[in-house]
Amino acid sequence: MAYLIDGHNLIPKIGLSLQSLDDEQQLIDLLQKFCQTRRQRVEVFFDRAPFGEAKARQFGLVKAHFVSSQSSADEAIRRRLGQIGRQAANWKVVSSDRQVQSEARSRGAEVASSEEFAEMLMETLANGGSEEKNTDTQPPTDIDEWLRLFRQGKKD
Repeated sequence: MAYLIDGHNLIPKIGLSLQSLDDEQQLIDLLQKFCQTRRQRVEVFFDRAPFGEAKARQFGLVKAHFVSSQSSADEAIRRRLGQIGRQAANWKVVSSDRQVQSEARSRGAEVASSEEFAEMLMETLANGGSEEKNTDTQPPTDIDEWLRLFRQGKKD
């Protein structure tokens, strides 16, 4: 499942400040870690881009859309849903705006409020980064199993 996220809705829900000069980059950094851990794709939308700065930029698995001040993140998410078309069923829209949620549902996308996604994001980041693999207790990989079988065959 991929995500379409209203970034400015989400920022305060994860304890960041909208007043911070790098709030958007801080969120993008967290979303990159989320994507790496969950192996999922995210498109995040930020409205009120400075004049001449409205564009999309790729940050690993995170695509950030900086929306012109003449539009809004809500509008951009709606347009993106229109572009996705029938594939909307493979996407989850993260927004606390009820109109955006309603439009997403009508197009077949799943919906999560910013609060719900914030909980999942923080839980994923808390669990994903702290798990260390202990190679002594890990089950053998397919390669290990094949090597064992081939070695056994040579003895026969």
